[in-house]
Amino acid sequence: MTGPTVEQAIIRVHHEEWARVVAGLARRFGDLDVAEEATAEAFVAAAERWPREGVPTNPGGWLATTATRKAIDRLRRESQRDAKHQAARIVYDDTPPEPTGPVEDDRLRLVFTCCHPALAMEARLALTLRLLGGLTVPEIARAFLVQETTMARRITRAKAKIKAAHIPYRVPSADDIRERLAGVLAVVYLVFNEGYLASEGDDPVRVDLTDEAIRLGRLLRTLLPDDGEVAGLLALMLLTDARRPARVSRTGELVTLDEQDRGAWDRTLIAEGNALVRERIEAVAAGDDPPGRYQLQAAINAVHTDAPSARDTDWSTIVALYGRMVLLDPSPIVRLNRAVAVAEVDGPGVGLAEIDRLAEVLDGYHAFHAARADLLRRLGRGGESRAAYDRAIGLAGNPAERAYLTRRRDQLAG
Repeated sequence: MTGPTVEQAIIRVHHEEWARVVAGLARRFGDLDVAEEATAEAFVAAAERWPREGVPTNPGGWLATTATRKAIDRLRRESQRDAKHQAARIVYDDTPPEPTGPVEDDRLRLVFTCCHPALAMEARLALTLRLLGGLTVPEIARAFLVQETTMARRITRAKAKIKAAHIPYRVPSADDIRERLAGVLAVVYLVFNEGYLASEGDDPVRVDLTDEAIRLGRLLRTLLPDDGEVAGLLALMLLTDARRPARVSRTGELVTLDEQDRGAWDRTLIAEGNALVRERIEAVAAGDDPPGRYQLQAAINAVHTDAPSARDTDWSTIVALYGRMVLLDPSPIVRLNRAVAVAEVDGPGVGLAEIDRLAEVLDGYHAFHAARADLLRRLGRGGESRAAYDRAIGLAGNPAERAYLTRRRDQLAG
């Protein structure tokens, strides 16, 4: 195996094994810097050696072994320089760890560890996306709608705070899990979103990330079977992922919900997601807590997947659900999504008026300009629509999305 084939293998293994290797080292050595840097060094070694020696039969095992050796080498070097000698001896212990809490999966454990309450929420999310998903700083910056330099500083400060505060990398207790759950759910959902419509790179969809997020969602569901938002997030991801087979055309263009072949949707995932939504509706009716944002988003997606065709969509129910979401989370993104739904009920002029109120805060967000472009097109304002499409195309990082926006712009009259 040579040339591009080896490079493709390394990329695939990075997607599949990065989180596993980092999480395993973090558990063993208790230091995220050591875990991340040793894993990165192992991938550098793979890039150097695999083209000459061939891809190992068990690439994940090869990387884990190589990363472990590099971590030990680094700690030995440090132990010779400072007072870490005794600590280094402790971490060399190869005996398997005893189960000490409810989180037994290394990767899920790493998510909870990174979501320590001593860190700001933005830092928890960014750090976990970097360490668990292996996302680059630009990818994470796009997920947060911030500049790359801002995100790089945020991750650096988070690591520095962890060291300065001596935050332990222990398995979280049941109380820790309740305290950190909101951050953990947000992390899992951001990982899913980055996979479902990748912000950068040649692949419009990164199945490794969507699969990882759903896997983590299932583990959380096993861990916290009575938590409504855990069930809601899993339902949301399943219902969204069910549409993935119809989301990108053979020519590599994004296919929007109204144009998708609904016969290509994964009915097994839809059935599982709908069952979770029904379970939550019944629980709320029986006196459980009111639905949170993930349950409401799952319900919105259930309305979409229940419709036999786009024109059969119950938009009034979707507007009502978004109205409840705005009360919980009045963020510009939620208000944008509600405005798009309002346009389907009350007409494009009403929707556009709501969207335009968000112009200042969402000017750097491609979906804002794409939504404006579509409504302006429907209103017959071709010149303004073209300008909005141009802005959306310039901001979109996903190749499939750019292809779709370009086609829609080029279809404008004149």
